[in-house]
Amino acid sequence: MIPKELPLVIDFHVHMLEEEVYKASSGKTVIGGFGAGEGSMRRRGTEGLMAKMFSPAVQIAEMDARGIDMNVITASTVIQGSSWADPQTDLELCRRCNDRTAEWVAQYPGRFIGSFVLPLQDMSLAMGEFERCVRELKFKVANISSNYLGNYMGASLYRPFWDAVLAADITVWIHPEGIRDPWFQKYALWNSVGQSIEETKCMASLIYEGVMTAYPGVKIIMAHGGGYFPHYMGRLDRNHGNRPDTVKNTGGKKPGDFLRSFYYDTCVYDPLVLKTLVERIGVDRLILGSDYPVGEPDPVGFARNCGITGADLAAVAGGNAAQLLGMPAQRAA
Repeated sequence: MIPKELPLVIDFHVHMLEEEVYKASSGKTVIGGFGAGEGSMRRRGTEGLMAKMFSPAVQIAEMDARGIDMNVITASTVIQGSSWADPQTDLELCRRCNDRTAEWVAQYPGRFIGSFVLPLQDMSLAMGEFERCVRELKFKVANISSNYLGNYMGASLYRPFWDAVLAADITVWIHPEGIRDPWFQKYALWNSVGQSIEETKCMASLIYEGVMTAYPGVKIIMAHGGGYFPHYMGRLDRNHGNRPDTVKNTGGKKPGDFLRSFYYDTCVYDPLVLKTLVERIGVDRLILGSDYPVGEPDPVGFARNCGITGADLAAVAGGNAAQLLGMPAQRAA
């Protein structure tokens, strides 16, 4: 049941799948994605988890049971990412996924918040789909990977995307697509270690390449609490003095000065990590996230058990997300 003491609960880290995109990406997702290699979710025994990502009705039932008012649904690019395809096919798969997301939102208005994926290997195709998703499908969230074909999101080629994000007031959700490096394939290290490294690399790219300086106020939520990046600022900030050339795109600011320029979800699995984020970054930059259906079964309870209570819990549980999305911070009567 939905906790009555909380005005609104929004889970920002929820995955869905589209049948045809899933079939097309079978065996073609990046190494270390759930679609290939050790730890694959395409193996026997994972059918129950997979079903939860295909069915909006199943998700609604579990939302009610878990006390969630709204899910921000994001296509699981780890399982059905399409950057392996040629640009035109990538666009077609992204469009199919975005259209299915819109169907979920239309079927359950007030319960699902849609997000869109883009074929960012081709900026012309990507920006056309961006316009369609914002103007026609009315999405307010972009579901973006940490990198596309090795180009991290701070790269200059993505500046048209960031221009459009700021102009359209879009919230960007960043979640890695998977890890290509063969070293990470044993022991499912692509998932346990690699995802957090990807998030670290992406945040470093956005800071050092100047995106966070050029686009003040941009709304970026990092999955998995930003990975390792927020927890090792000392060595990065030391280079501000020792190597001033490293901050040539930051207006002279240290990397640590940008920590509060990002938002972070609470899907970190470790109370000490979440408590550190509260202390270092503040509850006003934390967004509830469960990594449904494979992650935290009680994201509100996890936050509460980490010492987040009262008005702070209301903000983390849904208030902060509602503010980002420009919607009321309380459930509909």
